Amino acid sequence: MAEEQKFSETSVQLTEAAPQTVGSGFTAPGNIYSAILSRNDAVKDARRLKDFQELRDKYVFKKVLFEDPLFPAQDSSLFFSEKFPLKLEWKRPSDICSNPQFILGGANRTDICQGDLGDCWLLAAIACLTLNDIVLKRVVPHDQSFTENYAGIFHFQFWRYGEWVDVVVDDRLPTYKNQLVFTRSGQKNEFWSALLEKAYAKLHGSYEALKGGNSLEAMEDFTGGLTEFYEITEAPKELYNIMRKALKRGSLMSCAIDVRILNELDAVLDKNQLNLINISDASLCDGKDLMIRLVRVRDPWGVAPPPACKSNDWAALATSEQDKERLRPTEMCFEEFKKNFTKLEICNLTPDTLEDDQMLKWNVTIHEGRWVKGCSAGGCRNFPDTYWTNPQFRLVLPEADAKEKTCTVVVALMQKGRRKERSLGATLHNIGFAIYEMKGNQQQLPKDFFLYNASTARCKSYVNMREVTERFCLKPGEYVIIPSTFDPHKESEFLLRPFEEEETEEEKQFRAIFQQIAGDDMQINANELRTVLNRVIAKHKELKTEGFSLESCRSMIALMDTDGTGHLNLQEFKHLWNKIKKWKLVFTRYDTDKSSTISSFEMRNALTEAGFQLNNQLYDIICMRYANENMELDFDSYISCLVRLEGMFRAFRAFDRDGDGIIKLNVFEVSSIIFFLNSFIEY
Repeated sequence: MAEEQKFSETSVQLTEAAPQTVGSGFTAPGNIYSAILSRNDAVKDARRLKDFQELRDKYVFKKVLFEDPLFPAQDSSLFFSEKFPLKLEWKRPSDICSNPQFILGGANRTDICQGDLGDCWLLAAIACLTLNDIVLKRVVPHDQSFTENYAGIFHFQFWRYGEWVDVVVDDRLPTYKNQLVFTRSGQKNEFWSALLEKAYAKLHGSYEALKGGNSLEAMEDFTGGLTEFYEITEAPKELYNIMRKALKRGSLMSCAIDVRILNELDAVLDKNQLNLINISDASLCDGKDLMIRLVRVRDPWGVAPPPACKSNDWAALATSEQDKERLRPTEMCFEEFKKNFTKLEICNLTPDTLEDDQMLKWNVTIHEGRWVKGCSAGGCRNFPDTYWTNPQFRLVLPEADAKEKTCTVVVALMQKGRRKERSLGATLHNIGFAIYEMKGNQQQLPKDFFLYNASTARCKSYVNMREVTERFCLKPGEYVIIPSTFDPHKESEFLLRPFEEEETEEEKQFRAIFQQIAGDDMQINANELRTVLNRVIAKHKELKTEGFSLESCRSMIALMDTDGTGHLNLQEFKHLWNKIKKWKLVFTRYDTDKSSTISSFEMRNALTEAGFQLNNQLYDIICMRYANENMELDFDSYISCLVRLEGMFRAFRAFDRDGDGIIKLNVFEVSSIIFFLNSFIEY
């Protein structure tokens, strides 16, 4: 028997940034962000814009100002645990000043002034938007005003757990003595930043929910990017080059001073001067035979950096009036930067390693899951009796990178909804994950597997951040990712995103065929899907299949059509093909005689390996519905069965809101289930 492995995990507890300690961010100019927006994103954006315009036009027509019933102008939208010490009035901009403007003279950093709310981490990220028009216009649609088609209604877009959402708000803002209480612009009649803050507060339930946080969280919500976090004292030697490349690639960056360090420096630094300091440039400067690496830090409100952060080299570097202007006190030597700041945060728009100059292509798979107390919240490997009960996700790496014998994988694990649930006492859990190489036919790896097998890769530590991200180089093969909290019985929903580098040749052929058939709209219907799949499957001679039926393709459309268009876009199509590839591996494993069929007896094990635990009655129904007269299933029947099972399980999970494996249905929901089951068993 293999020797039992002894494991010990550790967790890191981070202190949420206080209002004066978090850094702000930077977005480099360029069109990298627009390049990663898919055609499907544009279609959905257009649909969301149309929905907003229709709602706005309804109020314009009625000549009534919109009042948001979901985020009312009441105390419940302000605080959940305390009462604001002042009596506030909710006022519209036209009641605060004359000639209110949404954006006045272009958005810039002076538009972001913190009020009486500890959300400097959010304002730091908002400051990033002012430096990149592409990012700004996605989050803050510019075709809004207080004159044309004005109805007291505005909207903003945020990336929320894998998709973009449109948040609609009215323009009633909390005031005291006719002054905005929270975020405001340096110009009294400009309101985009105040309304953006309100929309973000609505997204999380209240203004109080925004108190304390991490800039990375908001940066990711503004871009859908991938986060990285460095303790500067432990950062790699090439940190400066990493920062330069991050700027070049359009990454958002922030720096911060740990609150514990602030307490130690209290005698030296004025805390009011710290506010939000963010990186906006990194460059080499040649002056009087000196080569000094510079970092430009920026306070969104124009407050100077701490005195200790100023370099003594300005006089030596400044050889002209132009140099003196460029080397103003907001720039410091990189060594001074490292001495004074403790954290560096980067939100990348692609998962490309910042240590490499090559821009790569990535495929991402999004898994949604939940840790449920007593069921699937098993804790880390320190708890072997429950660790194996955590959710398990398969990762198949079919081929290596072009130059290496390994595959580059970036894994991001995010816990969902903790900020919004603060009113219920929720805090961030310490989260992490491990990756195991696996072989065999079991879908849910048992306890013994983890007792006798070490992980192939894992995150550095468990930490109480919203998202934990790590990069790995793994050899081709099959793996299982185990996301977990540090302690068992900690409940939360989560999002797991594995990014795989580079398209395979098969995927490139797929894209070409898809574009050829889909046309300019990049959408395919059931008939077109059948053509695409059958062209690709024909290349797999070992299957000896006649191809997919139209009925199968209709079922696939119904399963994968997440945006309700009745068609599949390229991303939905890729998601479907990844599932078919995974199921194909299972099929070929049980097709031992290479007949391109599996027996009804083998089908039972195949379904188990594919992740479906069924009772004997349902197995009998499947055999009657999908097996031929010889009690065998061909590839088309096998895939059709799995597609419908996937749909059934997805429907059940949608109704199982508390994750206890039991659902309660009303008459309409029962009708939906019966209709689906009838389509499953009909001949």
